[in-house]
Formats: sequence, C-alpha cells, structure tokens
Amino acid sequence: MTRILFITATRIGDAVLFSGPLAHLARTHPGAQITVACGPLAAPLFQAAPFVTDVIVMAKRPGGRHWLDLWRRTAGRRWDLVVDMRGSVTSWFLRAGSRRVNRRAPGAEHRHRVTEAGAVLSLDPPPAPEIWIDDAARGQADRLLPSGAPILALAPAAAAPFKEWPADRFAALADALTGPGGALQGARVALFGGPGDQATSTAVSSAITHAPVIDLTGQLDLVTAAACLQRARLFVGNDSGLMHMAAAGGAPVLGLFGPTDERVYGPWGSNARSVRAGGPAHEADRGRLRHAETSLMGGLALEQVQAAAEALIAQSGPSAPA
Repeated sequence: MTRILFITATRIGDAVLFSGPLAHLARTHPGAQITVACGPLAAPLFQAAPFVTDVIVMAKRPGGRHWLDLWRRTAGRRWDLVVDMRGSVTSWFLRAGSRRVNRRAPGAEHRHRVTEAGAVLSLDPPPAPEIWIDDAARGQADRLLPSGAPILALAPAAAAPFKEWPADRFAALADALTGPGGALQGARVALFGGPGDQATSTAVSSAITHAPVIDLTGQLDLVTAAACLQRARLFVGNDSGLMHMAAAGGAPVLGLFGPTDERVYGPWGSNARSVRAGGPAHEADRGRLRHAETSLMGGLALEQVQAAAEALIAQSGPSAPA
C-alpha cells in the first residue's frame, strides 16, 4: 500500500491553488493512502475528498510548535512519498522513500501559485486546482439556491480591509448587471462571506435595488459554500479564498485586485479573469500593506469591472453554471 503525506497551506486560497498536484497524485496512485496536513480553515476541503484517508489539522502554535506536533504525528510511519508545498524543514526529518519539497526559485516572485505547485512535482503544464463536494453539500445547495433564475455571486469582503472593493460599487455592479437591459437581467444575487463579514455584506445588500438578494454570509460550511458557488452564472469578488473556490468549481470568475498581485494570486481557469486597480503590485509589499485599515481599491472604477464582467458573461456562454 502506497503511503503519501501531502503538506499544504493554512490559508484557504493557497490550499485551493495547491490542490491540483494532490488530485494528480490520487489519479496516478490509485488506492494509495493519502494523508493531508493543513491549517484548520482549509481542512474541510480535504475531508470532503474521497481519496483522502486522513487529515491532520495543524493549528498554529507559538514558536512554530505546530511543526513539532506534525512531526510527532507522522515520524512513526515510513512514507513512500512526502510532498511539502510549504517548503518546511519538518519534511526532511521524516522517513520517506522520496520527497518533493517546494523551493521557490530566485527571480520567480511573479510566478503564479498554480505554476509553483505544479513545479514541485515537475508537472508542466501544471494541473488545475480542484475542489471536492459531497452529496450532503450538494443537497444543501439545492435547498439554498434552487434552479430557476441565474445566480450572480458576490464576495465583497476579504481577509484584509485593504483588498476590499467598496461596498457601494459591488451594489452598483449588481444593479447594472441584473437590472433592465443588464447582461444578467432577472438574476438573483447571492452574497458569500465568513462569520466576520456580515457588516460588509449588509452594506451591499441594502444598496441593491433591482435583484432579490440571498445573503449566505457566515451561514455555510466551506464545502456547502463550494457547492453553492458552482451554481453561479458569474462570481465577482476580491482576492480571497472564495474566489479561488469558485474558479476551481468551474464558475465564471472575475477577481478584483489592487494591492496584491494577480500574476501570483489571480483566479485560475479558462473562465477566470482579473481586473486591477492602479499600477503593478508586488508581493513584497504584502507585509507592509496588511496593516492598512481602509480599502486601497478605490482606483478600480465601476465601469472597468462592469465591462470585464459583461465580456466574461458573453465569453462563458449559456452553458455556464446557472
């Protein structure tokens, strides 16, 4: 029996972007016992994967002691393959037949995370991100978003305020797309976000005038959220885990960027596009910008986002999720 340990990200977005190599391993090693080690937020994504035998949740501890916890839980086994997307030292102290450890190449700071992930297993082109949804989540999505009018999915919040496009522009975009003559005339608007994002979603929903709003903010587990996002005719959101989940699920996705770099974190897929505010971004600025308490997305005009959304709707065609 082949035993594989796959060490992946803490953040939901990175965990989704790194999921392609995991799916590749499942396809190329049928019947393998695959253990995934990840952060608590991302864990439900892998618990829903039918080929994952075990999920080790790495809750962050001071002084990096969560890595010691991982070593204690995995050092007693001999692994046929250890794949470490986080490039940790821990993976070198495990008994393994072979190991593949992410080492970010100098000068590759603008390389997309999906390309980076594929390079760990020497896969070119890199495998696209995937997401796994169980029957319970699909059933819940059926109840929350029954078939009928198309769904415009919006995720107006982000993990940091500086990445959030203003709430009034999300509302204006929804009205422009769903109102008379809009590219999604008659569509319903579904709002997505975590438990702490309710104020942002409320600001958006209260300003929408043309469409019925289904506010799912803070009400869904991660897998059910993924099942609902699959039903979107269009998803528009900031640089966030929800954006990557929607793209991995196959929905047409428009990602809104400003201070962060879409070359690294843009949504991945043939039906995924990005628009950005202002000039070029550099990921080296993230450490400084993460302390900003207000949006730095003011330079992204409504007209620019609306034009990109309409082009994506036209390009993705009527066969897109509805």
